[in-house]
Amino acid sequence: QVQLVESGGDLVQPGGSLTLSCEASGFTSNDYAIGWFRQAPGKEREGVSCISSSSVGRNYYAGSVMDRFSVRRDKFSNTVYLYMNNLKPEDTAIYYCARVVSGRACERDWSNAANYGNWGQGTQVTVSS
Repeated sequence: QVQLVESGGDLVQPGGSLTLSCEASGFTSNDYAIGWFRQAPGKEREGVSCISSSSVGRNYYAGSVMDRFSVRRDKFSNTVYLYMNNLKPEDTAIYYCARVVSGRACERDWSNAANYGNWGQGTQVTVSS
């Protein structure tokens, strides 16, 4: 059974850092592109980042998080990490990881949620002083 479990969300002050984890089970995460999305109250879900299989090596980031967030996968623990630095109040949201329906590579339309078939339950990130 394919499962994705996010963790690491917390309350953090502006300018702080957090690392989110997305632990995969039931499949080898490095065989698929994995996306990170977020949804703030009253807003639509938006793509944050996408990491391709290590054999492809192509990752994408939303413009709003470029140079602040980075994504990495650990093949041994079957986990994908989202490193978030210089957090801002507007980063407050529930963060989700998701597995593409098929394929190892993040494509140009990586932020389209319809490309993803399996989702985690989400983890809350709150940035506030």
